[in-house]
Amino acid sequence: MTNLAVIVVFSIVFGILSRFFGVGGVHSAGGINYASLAIMCGVYGMVGSMVSLFISKWMAKRSTGTVVIEAPSNATEQWLIDTVAKQARAVNIDMPEVGIFNNSQPNAFATGWNKNKALVAVSSGLLQSMTADEVEAVLAHEIGHVANGDMVTLALIQGVINAFVMFFARIIGNFVDRTVFKNEGDGPGIGYFVTSIVMDILLGFLASAIVMWFSRLREFRADEMGTKLASRDKMISALDALRPAEQRPDQMPESMKAFAIASGQSTGFSIANLFRSHPTLDDRIAALREYNPSEG
Repeated sequence: MTNLAVIVVFSIVFGILSRFFGVGGVHSAGGINYASLAIMCGVYGMVGSMVSLFISKWMAKRSTGTVVIEAPSNATEQWLIDTVAKQARAVNIDMPEVGIFNNSQPNAFATGWNKNKALVAVSSGLLQSMTADEVEAVLAHEIGHVANGDMVTLALIQGVINAFVMFFARIIGNFVDRTVFKNEGDGPGIGYFVTSIVMDILLGFLASAIVMWFSRLREFRADEMGTKLASRDKMISALDALRPAEQRPDQMPESMKAFAIASGQSTGFSIANLFRSHPTLDDRIAALREYNPSEG
């Protein structure tokens, strides 16, 4: 949602600059300059995604109420720090910030703009409902996201998607402006701007299915890292421990669901499943049972 909001803001700003100040060079008497449009969309699309990436840690802390452990105040916090530090050393990344957020649902997430400036956080519900071995596996899963560079890769994919969304939104906007609104002027009319913004939102939502497909793939990879840093049995046990939470409403903020270890699940094919950030727990456990760490 942050990414989409940035794209819409850029669209409005660019529309104002091009309409009233002639900045951008996309439109001319002959219509749209497609090369200039492609360059503009590529730059703005990536900027929107990068802005989302760079503020991801701040947004995560704010939306979940995560409190970073600066100085451990009890044995649990010390154990969390020590476990994350050990796992971070094992995958050769800098020590992430470690935090706890108040949420009765067992969950955890990792985020940050690069693997050496990350945040790993667990919910109070996870600490209360899971064993130490299961929490260790969850932390290993999140460290897997960090070590694999999933946050950056996801942002790059989102940037490419943004560029295509903005490009085709403006192609459609120009078509509507010329054919429906009968604008025959040298520059774009109101139909172009309104249609472009509407299509930014609509196409952006539809294109998110591609991003969510990649998100589901990276969950399998993070689970595999969990087996390497903890063990297969611990990782499977941790996923099994998430099953009761499936029956309750998802309490994670919308902006953080793709970064969490769990989300609401459903089985079978449906349109909604195309927009899910996580595979089903059954699929994840089945994949782990077949996974051979020596081949990973």
